[in-house]
Amino acid sequence: METEMLLELATRPDGSVSRRRFLEITGAGLAATGWLSAIGVHADDLKKRNAACILVWLGGGPSQFETWDPKPGTENGGKTKAIATAVSGIKIAEHWPKVAEVMKDAALIRSLTSKEGNHERATYQLHTGRAPSGAIKHPNIGSVVAQELGAPAAELPNFVSVGETVGPGFLGVSAAPFVVNNPGELPANVAMTVASQRMTRRLALLKEQDADFAKIGAGEISAGHQGLYDQAARMVMSPKLKSFDLKNESDKMRDAYGRNSFGQGLLMARRLVESGVPFIEVRKGGWDTHEGVFERVPRLAGEVDLGLAQLIRDLKSRGMLDRTLVVCMGEFGRTPKVNNKAGRDHYPKAFSALVAGCGIKGGRSIGKTNDNGTEVADRPVSVPDLFQTFCKALAMNPASEMVTPQGRPIKTVDEGKPVNELFS
Repeated sequence: METEMLLELATRPDGSVSRRRFLEITGAGLAATGWLSAIGVHADDLKKRNAACILVWLGGGPSQFETWDPKPGTENGGKTKAIATAVSGIKIAEHWPKVAEVMKDAALIRSLTSKEGNHERATYQLHTGRAPSGAIKHPNIGSVVAQELGAPAAELPNFVSVGETVGPGFLGVSAAPFVVNNPGELPANVAMTVASQRMTRRLALLKEQDADFAKIGAGEISAGHQGLYDQAARMVMSPKLKSFDLKNESDKMRDAYGRNSFGQGLLMARRLVESGVPFIEVRKGGWDTHEGVFERVPRLAGEVDLGLAQLIRDLKSRGMLDRTLVVCMGEFGRTPKVNNKAGRDHYPKAFSALVAGCGIKGGRSIGKTNDNGTEVADRPVSVPDLFQTFCKALAMNPASEMVTPQGRPIKTVDEGKPVNELFS
């Protein structure tokens, strides 16, 4: 490859060159041509700027029968009916009429499978790509994307989460999620209470004090503090801070997403992508339906259906869907057999997810379960396969190595293969 092309591939959105990325392309990771072939993209695709991911997290484990893989009229289907979508041959549960309208722009994976049936462990796995293991705390995929695709000197955080999520693991505080608890409003404690010049003087004094701290053997801690101070100052003084504030959005647009925390969180996510934030997670809990699944899911789905469909529609209308990966999933599915409390229990053996954007071809369904939904009948997709797919959509090298504080190199994804059918 010519040097100019290598530099182009290693250039961040802010115009700076990632040394790590450059070394990976030129031989420290996969050979350049091998990498491009492995993830199935062309150089022109990698030149696209501002790739991003919005993770719509349905915490608690949404039932596949009541979302993307209904089984009406079967032993385990229960009361849930299926409805037609904009794509002939693809039906989803009746609680998702708005998503059904945008199915030409979204795809379903109906054959996800794992072994983790515990909420905490499965949540960790579906955020990191790995099951929990010993002392190593693996990073949230949002932290990895923030580090790989985000600009180090960005004015806004490179990873924003509406609600608490899995942490950055060994990547540390620089890759930690910036947590927003009241989407639609400016984050707490970011208002400028003094003039910018006075703020600059205060920061300089703080750095002097921190430098003294470094001299007594706390250099690494001091460097971490400096990085956080700089990041906070950039955000507080940035005009992009208004991306968090929805007051300038029209009532019509705010209504379209839903006048609730979840819907407004998705609208904020779209605004943050427009401002260059590469990863946003928006969470909707309550899906642990051990009882009353047929009454609880319609209420839960009402908010998510409206907001998720509007997000996909809005991104497309603004020309942003081709560079924004949208993922809607939870930590596992629910048991095919309805229990004696009219609920469904934990079931990681077979579950579903919805994906859209960033090169994924809409209007298709990948994999399937058997008639009663008890097991994957075709094209099983493991958690590593799913994370390989994320890397392919975002043009990230899955073999890129992260280094733990102990000096151990760990690949972004060390197993699995991408679900290539989603891209062709």
